[in-house]
Amino acid sequence: MQKESAFRKFWNWLWNSNSVLSWVVSFILAFLIVRFIFYPLIGLLLGSSIPLVVIESGSMEHFADFDKWFEAQQEDYARMSITEEQVQEWHFRSGLNKGDIAIIKGEDFSKLEVGDVIVFRPSSQNKAVIHRVVEVNQQAGYVATKGDANIGQLSVEKRITEDQVEGIAILRIPYIGWIKLAFVQAILELKQPQGI
Repeated sequence: MQKESAFRKFWNWLWNSNSVLSWVVSFILAFLIVRFIFYPLIGLLLGSSIPLVVIESGSMEHFADFDKWFEAQQEDYARMSITEEQVQEWHFRSGLNKGDIAIIKGEDFSKLEVGDVIVFRPSSQNKAVIHRVVEVNQQAGYVATKGDANIGQLSVEKRITEDQVEGIAILRIPYIGWIKLAFVQAILELKQPQGI
């Protein structure tokens, strides 16, 4: 009975107190619940070790309407034998913006198609990349990607193998990821030495 009373007292303090300490504790608890319960549970349900991805760069942004964007990309896509009609049918055909959150589902490598937006881990870096599939070579066992806003491809995305692919983007939540991006930026600024 006393434990329940202590728990209720803590809970009441956590939700009803406006102290700085209660805010800090609430933030820490929220982080722990999301990081160690919600995130793994979503990953299990979606079959992906990275079920939520914050878009951190502008490599998937279109920055303009579809016609202007495609005009800038047309030469690259023509070289890849991808037509405007094909691009019009793509999921996320208007790209992904910096600060969006993409929901990622595990996908059978053999089912990937040109136009899918995938998350993969380049062998040369720790950070995952989210770009669009522009080539599928099942016989050689690889896919190739390209950022929608990039002219040309990065060297790390020309031969992506099955073991590098984390999953496929199935849904976009606009701009919510800016919370994480702002938090990370604030921490980076705190770590930088102050000038005189």
